[in-house]
Amino acid sequence: MPLVTSKEILIDAQKNRYAIGAFNANNMEIVQAIIETAEEEKAPVIVQASQGAIAYAGLDMIVGMVKVLAKRSFIPIVLHLDHGTDYYQNIKCLRAGFTSLMFDGSGLPFTENVSLTKKVVEMAHAVNIPVEAEIGQIGKMDSSDEPGVAREKIKEFMADPEEAGKFVELTAVDSLAAAVGTIHGCQEAIAKLDIPRIEKIRDLTGVPLVLHGASGANDEEVKKGIAAGICKVNIDTRIRMAFTKAIQDYFKQNPDEIDPRKSLGAAKKAAKEVIRDRIRVLGCNNRV
Repeated sequence: MPLVTSKEILIDAQKNRYAIGAFNANNMEIVQAIIETAEEEKAPVIVQASQGAIAYAGLDMIVGMVKVLAKRSFIPIVLHLDHGTDYYQNIKCLRAGFTSLMFDGSGLPFTENVSLTKKVVEMAHAVNIPVEAEIGQIGKMDSSDEPGVAREKIKEFMADPEEAGKFVELTAVDSLAAAVGTIHGCQEAIAKLDIPRIEKIRDLTGVPLVLHGASGANDEEVKKGIAAGICKVNIDTRIRMAFTKAIQDYFKQNPDEIDPRKSLGAAKKAAKEVIRDRIRVLGCNNRV
């Protein structure tokens, strides 16, 4: 089927208290792994491309791969821009065929974040494409950070619920990534979500909430977040870790192999298992 927008599937997730898996893709094998697994699990799915992935693979290449697979699929598939920090990047992705955008102005002062987010929303809504935005700052884990240090960093930049409510009112965004206790790039499940904060943001905004940095939260934390109002959960680091480890393991066992299809095939299989596990934890399996 043709690509769908994130708005329609997130509204159903919000209504029925589950979350959609939003998986970052950087190459063909990961795109295939995401969509094949979602089909096997009968789950709607969001394929995400960051600005880094777009620079690596090329905008037209990413759009082309996802559209080809979506056309022959029976599940709802969204192509989403992840952390689009540049207004013009959002324009390029909209023109290229993305069906969901994100403007991340979380590093800007509140008024500037509102102003630029509103511009992206006005542009996207003119052609019925939804927009995600971010408030608070979902930081990135430093390799030298101890878990306790990382948690203190997280607390410092969490989203203010009142500010979140005002932000949604002023910008008319369709979904909101609010900093509520996670951090990007965690390779261990150390994050503790601020559930009362999530619930208050949910009540004050009314829009589907997005959990970034979810690779650093254990299953119990994620499920509590979903019950509190999280409707979209981003997964990237777990996939990268499994994909890379599978390639390393393959070459340890087959040091003389020169066919990349074999090592990448093993990596794709490992990625699929991570994606399958996340889909089931999020409760979006058997929704199609």
